[in-house]
Amino acid sequence: MRKRRLVISLARLRTGELDGMTEKIGGRLPIIVQKYGGTSVATPEHILAIADRIERDLPHNPRLVIVLSAMGNTTDELVSLAKQVSNHPAGREMDLLLSTGEQVTVSLLGLALQSRDIAAVSLTALQCGIRTDGSFNVARIRSIDTARIYLELNKGRVIIVTGFQGMSDSNDVTTLGRGGSDITAAALAAALGAEACEICTDVDGIFSADPSRVPDASFWRDLSYEEAIEMASSGAKVLHPRATEICMEYKVPIHVRSSFHLREGTWIRGGDSIMERAEVVSVASDSNIAKVALLDVPDEPGMAARVFQDLARDGVNIRFIIQSASSEGLNRITFISDVEFLDAIGDLVQRWKSEGVARSAVVESEVATVSIVGSRLASTPGLAARMFTSLAREGINIDCISSSEMKVTCVISAVRLEEATRAVHREFFSESKETAASA
Repeated sequence: MRKRRLVISLARLRTGELDGMTEKIGGRLPIIVQKYGGTSVATPEHILAIADRIERDLPHNPRLVIVLSAMGNTTDELVSLAKQVSNHPAGREMDLLLSTGEQVTVSLLGLALQSRDIAAVSLTALQCGIRTDGSFNVARIRSIDTARIYLELNKGRVIIVTGFQGMSDSNDVTTLGRGGSDITAAALAAALGAEACEICTDVDGIFSADPSRVPDASFWRDLSYEEAIEMASSGAKVLHPRATEICMEYKVPIHVRSSFHLREGTWIRGGDSIMERAEVVSVASDSNIAKVALLDVPDEPGMAARVFQDLARDGVNIRFIIQSASSEGLNRITFISDVEFLDAIGDLVQRWKSEGVARSAVVESEVATVSIVGSRLASTPGLAARMFTSLAREGINIDCISSSEMKVTCVISAVRLEEATRAVHREFFSESKETAASA
């Protein structure tokens, strides 16, 4: 249903049927959607720098739609504030609170542009027609009414949109989850038929590893949508996987680039030119996880279903699952989740123990994942072995392993994460950065 409604929005836009449209899109200059994250708008000085960048970019791209995150650590500060008045802040009131951060940022950028005599208008999610389902804190975009945005573009204005949020059918403010501004930008780019969705950040593009952990990481000029999704889901913080999925579905190229200059960054798109690259394109790492092991789970039909239905009902995201073979009629179910869900998981664990779902449980937060990501991992023998060997060489123990067509992930101790990331990267990227980037 979500896909159908967005397609209808695109079709209406391209045939010029929206209210307020004065002419068809054919022959008009392309629309560019740019998203700026929290580090890019962290201070008033940063916002002024973004205004300068937009001013320099406007002669080349006069039809700009800007999506902004909240300033710096504003969202974390709002969460901390909520926890001072509530044990488990969530739901409608929490989303209303969290949405205030982006409203401040878009207003400030609008003022900065107006001071440069640049026509601009800042819009909330309601004002620019972003409709979501009713899932507070983790909402999904269902449709976008682009009429207001296109009307303002026709007036020659820069459009500035609050990221991370939408409006439910009952007109309640909803938020899209961590990194949701990427999703807002991708959905707007799809609905507007944009030429590109630019993710502007504090790095020059996407690298083979986090440059803060691996200083000699290789820069990628091009990646496939699929590679970018796996990298993001494995801990790479530059781009949200849901945003990449939207752009892939609607064939919108993504350009990940610096917020502070206009040089080319990393392009993410489909195409044959990137199908035959070297097998491993990234070593991704993530310390924002927790491992939960449910012990002595009765070996009965429906027990696993019960566990994961409860987790889904409480909105807990699961990274991957490991279930051991039955022994003496009992199972062990291990799963990896985001650390932000620890409170909800803790409540569920107590309920499962009291209801006989598990006799005991071990919850560990001092763990991390290191992953290799690539296009042909499953069809290339020896890659997993090389990864495991590189970790063993450093004396790093592997707790759990998960693999797929495009990824092999190891759960390790969080205190060894930087060491592990460098060791695995060294194994697969020993050649020069120039050679790796052109592979």
